[in-house]
Amino acid sequence: MNFRTDLALERREAFGSDIPRGVKSSEYKKGGTEFTKIRVIDKDGEKALGKPVGTYITAEIEPLTRRNSADAKLIEVIAQEIRSVLPQEGTVLVVGLGNRDITPDAVGPKSIDMLLATRHIGAEVSKSVGLGELRPVAGFVPGVLGKTGLETAESVKGLVKMINPCAVAAVDALAARRLSRLGNTVQISDTGIAPGSGVGNRRYALTRETVGVPVISVGVPTVVDASTLAEELSGSDIKKSEEGENMIVTPREIDLVTQRAAEIIGLSLNKAFQPHLSVDDIMMLVGN
Repeated sequence: MNFRTDLALERREAFGSDIPRGVKSSEYKKGGTEFTKIRVIDKDGEKALGKPVGTYITAEIEPLTRRNSADAKLIEVIAQEIRSVLPQEGTVLVVGLGNRDITPDAVGPKSIDMLLATRHIGAEVSKSVGLGELRPVAGFVPGVLGKTGLETAESVKGLVKMINPCAVAAVDALAARRLSRLGNTVQISDTGIAPGSGVGNRRYALTRETVGVPVISVGVPTVVDASTLAEELSGSDIKKSEEGENMIVTPREIDLVTQRAAEIIGLSLNKAFQPHLSVDDIMMLVGN
């Protein structure tokens, strides 16, 4: 497969109607949202899709330039899918990957702005103010290597040792193969993530092996590789140049896409962690 994408769905689509060995795929609908679940079950599947063994859930939603990020029905169904790959109990560390100063790469840091951090709130306090028993959640924005001198995997591993979460939930911008996927696709996975992959600056992966606990990932594609886009638009292979391979394309409305993607992911994570709270309550608590 001579194209760049972070979406397991696009890699499966490259095979047409022939699902490769080691891969299982199913489609279903929840609350008006179309989902595709792809399971890479063995080494054959890994080789075919270029994705680690695990589960990849893709939600296809209305373009973020046209939809309200406070759609309670959408937040509920995405939260259900996040819960399906998340340990049911224990503290969760949410990591917002990316560079806040680069708009297409700011989904992760902006999602932490929407996070309901609860690890510091005692059970008695939360019950006394009518919030019930809150699951402990902590948020962290590790920044980028060029500013901190630290690999994200290094800083996250240190935090994991300190607070002992049951899982890490990593949020990041992704790269897609098709323009039609930008800003209207959410991918959830239980296989971890490589920070910076969405903008072509792939770093050490965040996985169970590197940080010591399960790592789920949630992301929205915000960019397309220029060479990949040229092939899609021309309908044929093109001669790739170094300049083309180092260039990415992003929508004109990327500011809006990034902000709404961060809001939907942040609210969906909150609902996944605190299913007893309503979306309206969560929005009030995070100041949205």
